[in-house]
Amino acid sequence: MPEGLTVIVPTFNEEDNIRGCLESVAWADDIFVVDSYSTDRTLEIAREFTDHVVQHEYVNPAAQKNWAIPQAKGDWLLAVDADERVTPELRARIQGVLERGTEFDGFRIRRMTVFFGKLIRHCGWHRDYPLRLWRNGKGRYADVSVHEHVLVDGRVGTIREHFLHDTYRSLDHYLEKFGRYTTWSAQDLHRRGKRATWGSLTLRPLWRFFRMFVLRHGFLDGKHGLILCRLAAYSVFMKYAKLWDLRRREAQSQAEVRLAAAEADKAREAVERMAER
Repeated sequence: MPEGLTVIVPTFNEEDNIRGCLESVAWADDIFVVDSYSTDRTLEIAREFTDHVVQHEYVNPAAQKNWAIPQAKGDWLLAVDADERVTPELRARIQGVLERGTEFDGFRIRRMTVFFGKLIRHCGWHRDYPLRLWRNGKGRYADVSVHEHVLVDGRVGTIREHFLHDTYRSLDHYLEKFGRYTTWSAQDLHRRGKRATWGSLTLRPLWRFFRMFVLRHGFLDGKHGLILCRLAAYSVFMKYAKLWDLRRREAQSQAEVRLAAAEADKAREAVERMAER
């Protein structure tokens, strides 16, 4: 008997994406939609496909999915974002794993990404293999704010059949998420004790562009590749610029506390001298 599969789909105001996503996973035993209090038609559309819909306050992608994992019913869990689609080839591959069994406890799955309406075949994005399928009870997301990833306790295999990620549809759509993601990245670096050095503010962004555009042949993706690589480099700069700003504000706050404490000490000493007279 095939093992059961729960598909976890986090959402927030995804009425433009959610139908296509859920249609691509309608074959699963259980679709678990975790919504962050959408204000559009996301919930209405989701309930056409599943009754397993809950709302939960959003903190970051990893925290949202980790909250959902213990409530999943299936023997296996598949995490799919609302702007992603499981292809028929990937469906067949996953169903084969469920039917025949496997020695692995998790699988990395190839992801192909559409950027501004074009499938990106270079820039390093064609080598994207996030871990998205794992045995229930064997995996959870690392406690990070951005670039979330699953940690699996056991052996991990690879699935070459891909799913599609229809990412940013326009520059405005990109910029909507840009500020939030770079802030989360800066906060992660801050928690790890990292600092914004001259090198991280200058050389790291240049290296990101050179690696994606030249070494990973982003130029073969045309203007889409150029814009993608420039934006990726700028996101690196902004991540470290925001880290610098976090450190600056932290140091300023600490200096203000020390100054206030010194002034309080002076005032106390003045009161003590007056009392001695």
